[in-house]
Amino acid sequence: MAKKKKQSLAALYFILFVVAVIILLVRHFHIKNFRIIEPEVLYTSGQPRGMDYPRLLYRYHIATIINVRSPAEHRDKNWYNEEITWVRSNGVKYIEMPIEKADYAPNKETQDQFLAIMADKNNIPVLVHGSSGEGRVAMLTAVWLAKARGYTAEKTAKVVEEINDGRKMTEAEKNFIESLE
Repeated sequence: MAKKKKQSLAALYFILFVVAVIILLVRHFHIKNFRIIEPEVLYTSGQPRGMDYPRLLYRYHIATIINVRSPAEHRDKNWYNEEITWVRSNGVKYIEMPIEKADYAPNKETQDQFLAIMADKNNIPVLVHGSSGEGRVAMLTAVWLAKARGYTAEKTAKVVEEINDGRKMTEAEKNFIESLE
Protein backbone atom coordinates (compact mmCIF):
# COMPACT_ATOMS: atom_id res chain seq x y z
CA MET A 1 0.00 0.00 0.00
CA ALA A 2 2.80 2.42 0.91
CA LYS A 3 4.57 1.60 -2.36
CA LYS A 4 1.46 2.51 -4.40
CA LYS A 5 1.09 5.75 -2.46
CA LYS A 6 4.72 6.68 -3.18
CA GLN A 7 4.28 5.83 -6.87
CA SER A 8 1.10 7.92 -7.05
CA LEU A 9 2.82 10.84 -5.39
CA ALA A 10 5.83 10.53 -7.72
CA ALA A 11 3.50 10.40 -10.74
CA LEU A 12 1.66 13.49 -9.52
CA TYR A 13 4.93 15.40 -9.07
CA PHE A 14 6.07 14.32 -12.51
CA ILE A 15 2.81 15.48 -14.10
CA LEU A 16 3.02 18.83 -12.29
CA PHE A 17 6.61 19.23 -13.46
CA VAL A 18 5.67 18.48 -17.08
CA VAL A 19 2.75 20.94 -16.94
CA ALA A 20 5.03 23.65 -15.51
CA VAL A 21 7.60 23.08 -18.27
CA ILE A 22 4.88 23.26 -20.94
CA ILE A 23 3.53 26.51 -19.49
CA LEU A 24 7.02 28.03 -19.42
CA LEU A 25 7.74 26.94 -22.99
CA VAL A 26 4.44 28.31 -24.29
CA ARG A 27 5.08 31.62 -22.53
CA HIS A 28 8.67 31.62 -23.76
CA PHE A 29 7.59 31.32 -27.40
CA HIS A 30 4.48 33.49 -27.32
CA ILE A 31 4.42 37.27 -27.75
CA LYS A 32 1.06 38.73 -26.71
CA ASN A 33 -1.14 39.54 -29.77
CA PHE A 34 1.84 39.38 -32.12
CA ARG A 35 0.90 40.15 -35.72
CA ILE A 36 2.95 40.25 -38.91
CA ILE A 37 1.55 43.19 -40.88
CA GLU A 38 4.19 43.05 -43.58
CA PRO A 39 7.10 40.60 -43.19
CA GLU A 40 10.46 42.26 -42.55
CA VAL A 41 8.76 45.69 -42.37
CA LEU A 42 6.03 46.06 -39.74
CA TYR A 43 4.94 43.96 -36.77
CA THR A 44 2.52 44.71 -33.93
CA SER A 45 2.08 43.23 -30.47
CA GLY A 46 1.11 43.70 -26.88
CA GLN A 47 3.81 44.41 -24.33
CA PRO A 48 6.85 42.16 -24.90
CA ARG A 49 8.37 40.57 -21.79
CA GLY A 50 11.45 38.63 -20.85
CA MET A 51 12.52 36.31 -23.63
CA ASP A 52 10.22 38.04 -26.14
CA TYR A 53 12.93 40.65 -26.74
CA PRO A 54 15.68 38.29 -27.94
CA ARG A 55 13.11 36.50 -30.09
CA LEU A 56 12.07 39.81 -31.68
CA LEU A 57 15.68 40.64 -32.41
CA TYR A 58 16.94 37.29 -33.64
CA ARG A 59 13.88 35.97 -35.42
CA TYR A 60 12.37 39.19 -36.76
CA HIS A 61 15.46 41.46 -36.73
CA ILE A 62 13.50 44.34 -35.16
CA ALA A 63 15.44 47.58 -35.61
CA THR A 64 12.92 49.95 -33.99
CA ILE A 65 10.35 49.57 -31.24
CA ILE A 66 7.54 52.12 -31.03
CA ASN A 67 5.55 52.29 -27.80
CA VAL A 68 2.14 54.01 -28.17
CA ARG A 69 1.51 54.42 -24.43
CA SER A 70 1.90 57.73 -22.63
CA PRO A 71 4.64 58.09 -20.01
CA ALA A 72 1.97 58.29 -17.30
CA GLU A 73 0.90 54.75 -18.18
CA HIS A 74 4.27 53.15 -17.62
CA ARG A 75 6.95 55.12 -15.84
CA ASP A 76 6.65 53.20 -12.58
CA LYS A 77 6.23 49.80 -14.21
CA ASN A 78 9.03 47.23 -14.26
CA TRP A 79 8.43 46.29 -17.93
CA TYR A 80 9.43 49.81 -18.96
CA ASN A 81 12.82 49.52 -17.25
CA GLU A 82 13.30 46.07 -18.78
CA GLU A 83 12.46 47.36 -22.25
CA ILE A 84 14.70 50.44 -22.05
CA THR A 85 17.61 48.39 -20.71
CA TRP A 86 17.17 45.76 -23.43
CA VAL A 87 16.91 48.18 -26.38
CA ARG A 88 19.97 50.13 -25.22
CA SER A 89 22.10 47.03 -24.81
CA ASN A 90 21.03 45.57 -28.18
CA GLY A 91 21.21 48.63 -30.43
CA VAL A 92 17.48 48.77 -31.09
CA LYS A 93 15.90 52.21 -31.52
CA TYR A 94 13.15 53.03 -29.03
CA ILE A 95 10.53 55.65 -29.76
CA GLU A 96 7.70 56.73 -27.51
CA MET A 97 4.76 57.82 -29.62
CA PRO A 98 1.92 58.35 -27.12
CA ILE A 99 -1.63 58.13 -28.44
CA GLU A 100 -4.53 59.06 -26.19
CA LYS A 101 -6.39 56.05 -24.85
CA ALA A 102 -9.76 57.80 -25.15
CA ASP A 103 -10.17 57.69 -28.93
CA TYR A 104 -7.23 55.60 -30.16
CA ALA A 105 -6.75 57.95 -33.13
CA PRO A 106 -3.25 59.33 -33.64
CA ASN A 107 -3.17 63.07 -34.33
CA LYS A 108 -1.68 64.53 -37.51
CA GLU A 109 1.73 65.12 -35.92
CA THR A 110 1.93 61.51 -34.70
CA GLN A 111 0.81 60.22 -38.10
CA ASP A 112 3.50 62.24 -39.88
CA GLN A 113 6.16 61.13 -37.39
CA PHE A 114 5.20 57.47 -37.84
CA LEU A 115 5.17 57.70 -41.62
CA ALA A 116 8.63 59.33 -41.56
CA ILE A 117 9.95 56.53 -39.32
CA MET A 118 8.51 53.89 -41.63
CA ALA A 119 9.94 55.63 -44.71
CA ASP A 120 13.49 55.47 -43.33
CA LYS A 121 15.00 52.10 -44.26
CA ASN A 122 17.36 52.31 -41.27
CA ASN A 123 14.37 51.90 -38.94
CA ILE A 124 12.96 48.79 -40.60
CA PRO A 125 11.69 46.33 -39.38
CA VAL A 126 9.51 48.10 -36.83
CA LEU A 127 7.50 46.72 -33.92
CA VAL A 128 4.60 48.87 -32.72
CA HIS A 129 3.27 47.89 -29.31
CA GLY A 130 0.95 49.00 -26.56
CA SER A 131 -0.22 47.11 -23.53
CA SER A 132 -2.58 44.79 -25.43
CA GLY A 133 -1.43 45.26 -29.02
CA GLU A 134 -4.88 46.42 -30.08
CA GLY A 135 -6.71 49.78 -30.23
CA ARG A 136 -4.03 52.45 -30.57
CA VAL A 137 -1.62 50.03 -32.23
CA ALA A 138 -4.28 49.15 -34.81
CA MET A 139 -5.09 52.79 -35.57
CA LEU A 140 -1.43 53.70 -36.04
CA THR A 141 -1.02 50.69 -38.33
CA ALA A 142 -4.09 51.86 -40.29
CA VAL A 143 -2.33 55.15 -40.98
CA TRP A 144 0.61 53.37 -42.58
CA LEU A 145 -1.54 50.92 -44.53
CA ALA A 146 -3.75 53.65 -46.00
CA LYS A 147 -1.18 56.39 -46.57
CA ALA A 148 2.01 54.49 -47.38
CA ARG A 149 0.67 51.25 -48.83
CA GLY A 150 -2.43 52.63 -50.53
CA TYR A 151 -4.92 50.29 -48.85
CA THR A 152 -8.58 51.14 -49.30
CA ALA A 153 -10.64 51.90 -46.20
CA GLU A 154 -12.27 48.47 -46.49
CA LYS A 155 -8.97 46.61 -46.75
CA THR A 156 -7.47 48.68 -43.92
CA ALA A 157 -10.53 47.96 -41.73
CA LYS A 158 -10.06 44.20 -42.21
CA VAL A 159 -6.46 44.38 -41.00
CA VAL A 160 -7.50 46.57 -38.07
CA GLU A 161 -10.14 44.03 -37.03
CA GLU A 162 -7.52 41.26 -37.19
CA ILE A 163 -5.16 43.30 -35.01
CA ASN A 164 -8.05 43.95 -32.62
CA ASP A 165 -8.58 40.19 -32.34
CA GLY A 166 -11.88 40.23 -34.23
CA ARG A 167 -13.46 43.06 -32.21
CA LYS A 168 -15.83 45.13 -34.34
CA MET A 169 -14.67 48.68 -34.85
CA THR A 170 -16.40 51.62 -33.22
CA GLU A 171 -17.93 54.38 -35.33
CA ALA A 172 -15.04 56.65 -34.36
CA GLU A 173 -12.53 54.06 -35.59
CA LYS A 174 -14.42 53.58 -38.86
CA ASN A 175 -14.58 57.35 -39.40
CA PHE A 176 -10.88 57.67 -38.67
CA ILE A 177 -9.99 54.98 -41.22
CA GLU A 178 -12.24 56.56 -43.84
CA SER A 179 -10.56 59.92 -43.24
CA LEU A 180 -7.21 58.41 -44.20
CA GLU A 181 -8.15 57.91 -47.85
